[in-house]
Amino acid sequence: MNMTGIDLLTFARGTAFNWALGVLIFGLLLRMFEMLSLGRKPDLSEPRAVKVGSGLRTLFTRSLPPPGMVKRSPVTYGGGYVFHSGFALVLLLFVPHIEVFRAVLGLHWPGLPTPVIDAIAVASMAAMLIVLIHRLTDKVKRFLSGFGDYLAWALTFLPLLTGYLALHHLLFDYTWMLALHILSVEALMVLLPFTKLTHTVTVFFARWYNGEAFARKGVAS
Repeated sequence: MNMTGIDLLTFARGTAFNWALGVLIFGLLLRMFEMLSLGRKPDLSEPRAVKVGSGLRTLFTRSLPPPGMVKRSPVTYGGGYVFHSGFALVLLLFVPHIEVFRAVLGLHWPGLPTPVIDAIAVASMAAMLIVLIHRLTDKVKRFLSGFGDYLAWALTFLPLLTGYLALHHLLFDYTWMLALHILSVEALMVLLPFTKLTHTVTVFFARWYNGEAFARKGVAS
């Protein structure tokens, strides 16, 4: 029996989502266990400074570009900031997405108007395409890029693209397109803990840890 769009959408919203969520949680817990199991040698030196909140401050300062780097590499920094912030806004402030968070976590918050989210999604996709073209045409970045980099790009780009197509009823029937959008998100959920996309979570722990360590050594962070 051929699968209909409704069948695929039901599968994506039900069984596939539950499995993807389970793999995401398990994978992130496994990553956290691996990080914590590495341990750390006791620092027996006397701290040169004790600055409360230095780790939190580093979370902010390391999110800003170093002086002069935006001018030297505008595509990398400009495109990166547009796409990262845009993806986060679309994920967290699109009303249908908020309803998913409400259903799973019981939490909800105000969202942005759909036309605003639509514009942000277009800007994010444009930024990602520009960054990809720059990576492919820059000799050094192309040499340093591997399969994992392009996989991470595709896993991030597809939810934006399929969501945009579903919202505007483009390419395929809406039911099929919505199902493909949800499945692309679930692919991202499943592979996030096992690819370079893990930095979505671990970056915050790493920056906090570095900030605390720098403060102990009396080094500016």
